[in-house]
Amino acid sequence: MTMTEDDFRTYVAAFNAADFDGFGRFYADDVVFELGSRKRIVGRDDILAFYRKVRAHLDEHIDLRGVLVGPRHVAMYCRTVFTTLVDWPDYEFGATVKGDVREVETIAWYDLDKGGQRFTHIRGGRFKP
Repeated sequence: MTMTEDDFRTYVAAFNAADFDGFGRFYADDVVFELGSRKRIVGRDDILAFYRKVRAHLDEHIDLRGVLVGPRHVAMYCRTVFTTLVDWPDYEFGATVKGDVREVETIAWYDLDKGGQRFTHIRGGRFKP
C-alpha cells in the first residue's frame, strides 16, 4: 500500500508536534536529506539528531500549502515558520536570538521506498527567504 495524502499530513503533524518517533517512522534507515546545497544528512538517526538539536533552540512549524502524492514520490509546497526559543549564535543557517521569527517557502521532493511507505531521499529547496 502506497502513501496517501492523509499519511503525509500525519507526517507533517508529527513533525510540527516535535514527535520524533511519529515523524521518524516515515524515514528509511538510510534516508538521505538534502536542503539544497546547504546541508546533507544521511541516515534516519542522524536526521533525528539534527532535528533534536534544532528543536532545542527553535520551534519549527510547517504550513502545508500543497501536496501531490504518487506511487513513488511526494511533492510538497509549504511555508515554514521558525521561532527562536533560545539564543543560538552559532546556528549554521545564521545566528538567531530568542524571539526572532523567520519564514521561508519551500518546495520539497520525497522519494519513496519500493513499498511506497517510507522516504528514501528528501530534497528541499527554499525559494522565498
